[in-house]
Amino acid sequence: MREVRILNTGSLLELQRRLRAAGNENIRSSMQRRIRHAAEPLKDDLQSKIRGLDIRSDGRKRNRDGVVPHGGPSPTTRPLRATIAGAIRISVRTTAGGAGAKVWVDKSRLPADLRNMPKVINEGPPPGRIRHPVFNNRSRWASQYVQPHWWDNTVRDHMPRIEREVARVLDDVRRRLS
Repeated sequence: MREVRILNTGSLLELQRRLRAAGNENIRSSMQRRIRHAAEPLKDDLQSKIRGLDIRSDGRKRNRDGVVPHGGPSPTTRPLRATIAGAIRISVRTTAGGAGAKVWVDKSRLPADLRNMPKVINEGPPPGRIRHPVFNNRSRWASQYVQPHWWDNTVRDHMPRIEREVARVLDDVRRRLS
């Protein structure tokens, strides 16, 4: 899974130089706020998608007597989808080298054992398959399935709107500087 960067480096860097020369901090903060505002719906939709993601399994296997055994309590109280949703972040920068908006999963906000889970859920291997030990028993494994590419598809749906919004913000700032 990749982070999403919304940028037009040449235009943003040129505007940033002009803003610095003009010395108008108000225009720069307004531009940052408007770019963040353009990226917020993407972040909100990504969080909504992961929270509502349907995770299915093959179900429990029958034992030798043909009975489906009852499971025990979950070894963790962490809700997987809500934990991942809480780690989705936005940052906006207008400095050289990284000008633009970035939407990403902040792995430092995830528990160590879940740091790769957003990528696994999105990309696999194979796509949409989560394979994990049953109650941390490494001799028994289970597979669960999700709709693959939840991140990629959501980003693709939002990109045209975000690009239009950012272009509009840049045009407004150029007009104010002229």
